[in-house]
Amino acid sequence: MDLLSVKGNQIVDAQGREVRLRGTCVGGWMNMEDFINAYPGAEHQLRATLARELGPGKAAFFFERLLDHFFTEEDVAYIKSLGATVVRLPLNYRHFERDDRPFEYLESGFARLDRALEWCAKHGLYVILDLHAVQGWQNTDWHSDNASRHSYFWEHVLFQERFDRLWQEIATRYKDNPTIAGYNLMNEPVSNTPYGRYNASYTPDWKNINRIYHRSVDAVRAVDPDHIIFLEGDYYSSRFAGLEAPFAPNLVYSSHNYSKAGFGPGPYPGEFDGELWNLHKQRQVYAAHEGVQFTRQYNVPLWVGEFGSAYNGPAQEIPDRLRAMDDQLAVYDENRIHWTTWTYKDAYVMGWVQLAPDSRYLQAIRPVFQAKIDLSVDFWMKWIPPTAVEQKSIELAREVEKYIDDPSIDSKANQTYLGQHLLSGYVAALMQPAYAHCFSGLSETQIDEALASFELRNCIPHQGLVEILKKHFAQG
Repeated sequence: MDLLSVKGNQIVDAQGREVRLRGTCVGGWMNMEDFINAYPGAEHQLRATLARELGPGKAAFFFERLLDHFFTEEDVAYIKSLGATVVRLPLNYRHFERDDRPFEYLESGFARLDRALEWCAKHGLYVILDLHAVQGWQNTDWHSDNASRHSYFWEHVLFQERFDRLWQEIATRYKDNPTIAGYNLMNEPVSNTPYGRYNASYTPDWKNINRIYHRSVDAVRAVDPDHIIFLEGDYYSSRFAGLEAPFAPNLVYSSHNYSKAGFGPGPYPGEFDGELWNLHKQRQVYAAHEGVQFTRQYNVPLWVGEFGSAYNGPAQEIPDRLRAMDDQLAVYDENRIHWTTWTYKDAYVMGWVQLAPDSRYLQAIRPVFQAKIDLSVDFWMKWIPPTAVEQKSIELAREVEKYIDDPSIDSKANQTYLGQHLLSGYVAALMQPAYAHCFSGLSETQIDEALASFELRNCIPHQGLVEILKKHFAQG
């Protein structure tokens, strides 16, 4: 494998030949997420809850074996067999650094990452290292392992320094590793939400994010002058207008392009929020994206780091979501951009492969899994009609607005984020002991057997999605 670099708007190998990076993200592995791993709440809270309820030894065993089973060499071989050229590995800083011992790096996290890189090198699959959860939280949502909806990273220099130093440590270890396509410095930054209070009128803090990007790129380049660095747009990788022009060699810019048609509900092609969505609309939405316009303006590569359809809505609409995904990929093929889907493996929401409904893991957590659905604690499920509990949180938000009587309140944002605080925050944390109790009476052998449900051999490929992916990979 060659160390990749940027030439104009292309990513090229050592011979200057174009390389298209197309594949998937392995969410839920070294950065867990509630809907992927089918647990309630935030990962760092869950780890503390299991240590308290099961004991530190059994809890440590639980999480180590989950990591062991979730992503293996067999997964790498399978991803490659479908035609992919890259895998994006989302990482939680907590695998590499403890909050009570900053700037001291954990060999256990690097050892696990090293094994994954060896598998990818063996099978010829490039890797993008993605710091998905950073020190102090770069956004207010669950996917940055945030339970508080407070984001401190942008305001606190110590968090920024820890972020830069961790990237220097990563770059020092992997600067000569050609399996790594590059470093995705920060997933989905939201630069202007230090306390998690934002609405439809959100405006990025362009001065701050540009400053952070300069210092972090400089930190990496001080030890690794060669690897590609991937920079995402602000506001969950959707806003680019205020980013500075590319300021260093080997920069690639990344957007996240989730579409209404990919989530529904409703038929595709068809109307979503009063607009007709079809292949023509997909082309229009793509061309209008700030990330597309930015990369065209500066003639640099674009990588759509996340996108995808959700398949846990009405069963009869799964073909519609697949058609939407097919058309979105067709647009990417037409424009020869780089992409990675979200996500590779999960509890039958978006994954290429999915947990078996009768798996031992889902059998063990069945009551909690159903309660998660009934209580709407997974914030990501906004395309599903509100449950009775979620409807009550909406009513509470309306009641609050009535008492405050301030027309400047963004009603939609108020309903959304009050619900997130209440359900995805407080209620989800309240459920974590119940999740832990699902395993409290099990031996380590029995826990291991349940967690083996995440192994590829025990999962079910989403065949409709797999066939679409194979078709587009084959188009070169």
